[in-house]
Amino acid sequence: MDIKNRIEAIYDELIIMRRDFHAYPELSNDEFRTQNKIMNLLNLYGISNNKIANTGVVGIIKGQPGKTVALRADIDALPIQEVNKISYASKNNNIMHACGHDVHTAILLGTAKILQELKDEIRGQVKLIFQPAEETTGGALPMIKAGILENPEVNYVLGLHVMPYLETGKIEIKSGQLNAASDTITITVKGKKGHGAYPHQGHDAIVMTSQLVIALQTLVSRNISPLDSCVLSIGSFHGGNKANIICDEVVLKGTLRTIDIDTRAYAKNRIAEIVEYQVKALGGSANIDIEPGYEPLINNDDMVTFINSVASETIGKENIVFKKLPSLGMEDFSYFSNRVKGAFYHLGCKKGRQNLSLHHNNFDVDEACIKTGVLMQVKLVLELLNGKNNI
Repeated sequence: MDIKNRIEAIYDELIIMRRDFHAYPELSNDEFRTQNKIMNLLNLYGISNNKIANTGVVGIIKGQPGKTVALRADIDALPIQEVNKISYASKNNNIMHACGHDVHTAILLGTAKILQELKDEIRGQVKLIFQPAEETTGGALPMIKAGILENPEVNYVLGLHVMPYLETGKIEIKSGQLNAASDTITITVKGKKGHGAYPHQGHDAIVMTSQLVIALQTLVSRNISPLDSCVLSIGSFHGGNKANIICDEVVLKGTLRTIDIDTRAYAKNRIAEIVEYQVKALGGSANIDIEPGYEPLINNDDMVTFINSVASETIGKENIVFKKLPSLGMEDFSYFSNRVKGAFYHLGCKKGRQNLSLHHNNFDVDEACIKTGVLMQVKLVLELLNGKNNI
């Protein structure tokens, strides 16, 4: 099969598919229409599939005996009101595919269709992972707990994400650390209520918390090596209810992002120390809750080298961009790639002269990126299972 010609032949079908997903986006853990459409299409292609982890889908393409490659696409949308004036703009109020998951889903379905047509030539299996809830609670871990990496056991896992700063036709790869770990920090500072005219009779939680926010900034500037990557951002500060009352409780919420596992542990311990002693010194007390978020995404070096080799032959060396530094954004593909040899890469989708970021209410893609995505995923699977590699 001439894969490029086959992609061209189904391209219009993939555009219709992507635009339908875009027009009817669904939030995390509520992707029921999306799930149903995916399963109907897989049934149409003759691909065995099942529901998993509530709104997820797993499909399996069975070739000859051999290893198993998993391909992952996230399927959820964001609580954003779309402002694009396009025929396929979101019909669901305040819900939008502003991160390109509609594109990822269409790419995986196109890849599945072609690989199913080639199944008799494939030495192995292809597991198709349509994952919910990437944007919020993380759908990867529930899928793993439900057995998605077993029966058959997955040997390799691949994922991609559209990137609007990359020209269409290009991909971006990086060995090692690609995305950060995340933790949500909630701090409750408690003081003593009093009258605003007699502040000495109370312990002002607002004053204590204001100083705490400043003290916490020393975590990054004075406790973490400048050669390491760490971010602590306080995004929410709530306390007090009347102008002339000394506030007795303030709640802070923030996010911690780290790349290194040891730095992550150290930062959480140091935050707890700063909170305890800073607030105690001002006469108050504090409770701190650190909710673990996503694991850091660390690409397997051999898999990245493999992607580079396949991409050089498939789209040309001139269309490969090497990412220098990791992102402190999070990506729950990490749960898959931390358990199986895997790699995640970025797909150029820049539309015209637009330079809009992901999660923007005017975000859209150059749909030609779908061709590159399908071509890369098909070629990677075939080379992993049928090629001569030592990964």
